[in-house]
Amino acid sequence: RQLENDLKEAKKSGIRIITLFCQDYPQMLKEIPGPPIVLYLSGEIIGDDNSGIAIVGSRRASFYGLSSAEKFACDLSAQGLTIVSGMARGVDTYAHRGALRARGRTIAVMGSGFSHIYPPENAGLAKKISESGAVISEFPMDTLPLAQNFPRRNRLISGLSLGVLITEAARNSGALITANCALEQNREVFAVPGKVDSDNSKGVNELIRQGAKLIDKVEDIL
Repeated sequence: RQLENDLKEAKKSGIRIITLFCQDYPQMLKEIPGPPIVLYLSGEIIGDDNSGIAIVGSRRASFYGLSSAEKFACDLSAQGLTIVSGMARGVDTYAHRGALRARGRTIAVMGSGFSHIYPPENAGLAKKISESGAVISEFPMDTLPLAQNFPRRNRLISGLSLGVLITEAARNSGALITANCALEQNREVFAVPGKVDSDNSKGVNELIRQGAKLIDKVEDIL
């Protein structure tokens, strides 16, 4: 009965359901350990999306972190790279906006089902992303945005990408989970250095200390 309701809700909402065995399943995700067998999809994933860069960071980012995310997303998008992020408040939202500003492609990975767009204020952003790329989730339609879902979805953000760029992150930021997933998946990790006296930068500066590539211009990533 749950499956029937899920299929009915997806059809009513215009959400496509694809499996690991479908032709349009993202090729990059097939390469990671434990790829999701099922993806819920709004929009379209194309071959060009195999050249993706994830941009993630703090939900409570400073102006520096937000503007860095938007600028790098815009510049990378203008070079033909797909911007991948999690549509969360803060850095994620600005990364998607940067890609849209450049009229490029962007993919959002949700930590909830499509019946519960999170955060709610990004419902309009989700619609725009679907028109210029895709919004995806591995969770059934009625899944609530529970805290334990977000670390799990982070492996998909890195898995869809050639590398992950962290623009700002505190020591306990979920963005660091995405960086760890990237390393496990043999992806590149890039980091924008932050102010030494800012708690919001301690996580990203620690990544650089551990060997993440320090980035101060888009050419460093290209």
